[in-house]
Amino acid sequence: MVSTDWDLISSYAGLLCLASISIYVGAHGSLPTPKKPKINGTDKSVVQDDEDEDEDEGVTDMLSSTDAWLFPVAGSVALFGMYAIMKYFGKEWINWLLAWYFSVAGVGSVWKSAVSLMRFAVGEERWKKFDRNRVLILKGPRELVSVSLRTPTIWLFPLALIPSVLFNISETSRKSALITDIMALSFSYNAICMLKIDSFQTGCILLSGLFFYDIYWVFGTDVMLTVATSLDVPIKLLWPKSLSFASERGYTLLGLGDIVIPGTFVALALRYDYARADDKGTFRKPYFYATLAAYITGLVTTMAVMHVFGKAQPALLYLSPACMLSLFGVGIVRGELGNAWKWIDGDGSKSEVEGNGEEVDGKGKNKSKSKQE
Repeated sequence: MVSTDWDLISSYAGLLCLASISIYVGAHGSLPTPKKPKINGTDKSVVQDDEDEDEDEGVTDMLSSTDAWLFPVAGSVALFGMYAIMKYFGKEWINWLLAWYFSVAGVGSVWKSAVSLMRFAVGEERWKKFDRNRVLILKGPRELVSVSLRTPTIWLFPLALIPSVLFNISETSRKSALITDIMALSFSYNAICMLKIDSFQTGCILLSGLFFYDIYWVFGTDVMLTVATSLDVPIKLLWPKSLSFASERGYTLLGLGDIVIPGTFVALALRYDYARADDKGTFRKPYFYATLAAYITGLVTTMAVMHVFGKAQPALLYLSPACMLSLFGVGIVRGELGNAWKWIDGDGSKSEVEGNGEEVDGKGKNKSKSKQE
């Protein structure tokens, strides 16, 4: 009788936990920040006028259906380009170049993630009590540069430098899995927060396209596996194949694409639950929990098949159908699939149809009642 390899199972469990937590946190980070109404008629200075602004707020670009169609094409070009460079010129210099790139990008990513974690830990009310430090450069009446940061944000910057510095100065063969995971988790968190899909239609197009993309590049060629195992940059999660976290047996890995792409779909489901809620503080999350559970189920299936057959698997082969079927299943059971399919994220001006069949405008008011009044 074959004994159970608990070291390997613990490695699968560790990756599953990291990926699930990353998606859960990133999805909540993608929720819109409630805006406080501005008081008209009050005289405020330039500094006072920005008192309640969020430091990291900005214009968010939504991923449209046109972008979703191009994703597999762009991904294929980038993937094959890196493969060709490695094959004909070697992997050393591209690893060196990408290591520097991700080290610089990692500083901003880890910094932003650390600020979000600190803000969540202290609470919104206490966070707003910290001093706001602002640098403003004017040329006449024109504002050239404006940087506004609260005190903890400034103090966290030196700490955000540490993972990138350690990653870049360490030898290629001795790069720490812990440092790699810290940077990779920050990249996945920020990507899920910022890469927003505009509708479930776009999400299904994206998942469907990458479903075939993943199958072809994993099963049809050795390109995906070669690139994933040759690049020593923080674009994958690593977990040692050991209960004692020893590295002798190597690591199991999960690419960030298998977290971020389904994660954006799960985050969209959470924003849909949020948009339908009357109470934005605490609200029911049926679509979010269904898609998150589907992701976990799909990833467990991927690991089980990989373990049984001993061969790398295209994770999106299982994750894409799982996430889409969970949306359709919950929508059909609740009788809201048509409403969910027509919904557009962030389009507050367009009317939505709630599950009870009443048409509601962007402000949540019943149209038929307002007309009668």
